[in-house]
Amino acid sequence: MLHQRIHESPQAPASCPVEDIVAAYLRLAEGDAALALRWAVTDALADLLAAERRTRERSRLISRGYASGRIGGA
Repeated sequence: MLHQRIHESPQAPASCPVEDIVAAYLRLAEGDAALALRWAVTDALADLLAAERRTRERSRLISRGYASGRIGGA
């Protein structure tokens, strides 16, 4: 089954911009699919790291807020 899935052409839902994103990266890479893939993965990882950093910052601020609330309320 996995072998069959690998060779199937996945279709993105109409509401999903996957095809537009793929086309944009391919245009930027002047048709070089390997380069387009590397750029897309690099951008995705950068976005993921930025999101994780924001989540940690929010968590830190929330924790600080709880600690400040306890100290001020004591």
